[in-house]
Amino acid sequence: MAQTLADIATALGARAEGDLTLPIEAASEPATAGPRHLALAMDPKYAPGLAQGQARAAILWEGADWRALGLQGAIFVARPRLAMAGLSRAFDPGPEIDPGIHPSAVIHPSAEIGAGAAIGPFVVIGRGARLGARARIAAHVSIAEGARIGDDCLLHSGVRICARVTIGDRFIANPGAVVGADGFSFVTPEKSGVEEIRATLGTREEIRPQSWTRIHSLGTVEIGDDVELGANATIDRGTVRATVIGTGTKMDNMVHIGHNVVVGRDCMLCGQVGVAGSVRIGDRVVLAGQCGVTDNIFIGDDVIAGGASKIFTNVPAGRVVLGSPAIKMEAQLEINKNLRRLGRLVAQVAELRETVTKLSDKA
Repeated sequence: MAQTLADIATALGARAEGDLTLPIEAASEPATAGPRHLALAMDPKYAPGLAQGQARAAILWEGADWRALGLQGAIFVARPRLAMAGLSRAFDPGPEIDPGIHPSAVIHPSAEIGAGAAIGPFVVIGRGARLGARARIAAHVSIAEGARIGDDCLLHSGVRICARVTIGDRFIANPGAVVGADGFSFVTPEKSGVEEIRATLGTREEIRPQSWTRIHSLGTVEIGDDVELGANATIDRGTVRATVIGTGTKMDNMVHIGHNVVVGRDCMLCGQVGVAGSVRIGDRVVLAGQCGVTDNIFIGDDVIAGGASKIFTNVPAGRVVLGSPAIKMEAQLEINKNLRRLGRLVAQVAELRETVTKLSDKA
């Protein structure tokens, strides 16, 4: 459905000039924009693309001359990525889920479904589960017994919400996400090789057969408001107490959170991050893609870890870390520089060695 340029500017809280009645049906890159598209040229480097496309309106940087760019109207933004958040929200219809409950859905008689719910085909909702108002549940989702989910949730196809999980309002889970699977917790009758290595840091007295006994997960998962999970993200339930995810935290595709982990508020965990059991993570922590966190440590508030960092020890609040093992970013960058210089250093040492040898021979 078309919106006017004025509608979009109001939604973004941004200033607009020109013909504000122009109809806009979609957003587009400048070079491929059609006459009913809003071209995204929020930086001067994208302006040349406007001449290649057919857009009559664009989102531009503050101070841009929209008339000189051949436009009939423009919206001006100071922070492009923030504008993209509002713009994408305005044009995203979300998954198509018909209102009401699909005939193929299987819902236990004791389950509570809030007003305005839309529940798709082949959804299964277990005994005593409760969904808040305006829930949107896509096809093939399962919500197990005793689970609680707040208002305005959106569960994409194939999401699994396991037993007794508690989730706040405005929760979003992308396809294949799993909340509340059993934790990965096992023990051996005698001290295992892993325990021995942890204690000795490498020495083993004897290598012997060992078998694993499962420790069952009696806890659950507690998730705050405004949490989002990427596709195939997994959060394990606690062993006895709950695994906890704070309000506002966002997790990318294939993030794994182990049992008993506590994640603070407004954290961002990027693709393929893995957090082992019983880790405590503070507020506003950012773990870039493929970061790994060993078990039973803490990461303080406002920590930022660069991509592929491996965190083996506690990290104090506010620190920026990088590398494996993760250390202060400036120290890791200096190490990287020195590694690149090793070849030259080896050549210089060889040259010096040859010079010393020649001097020794003359003496």
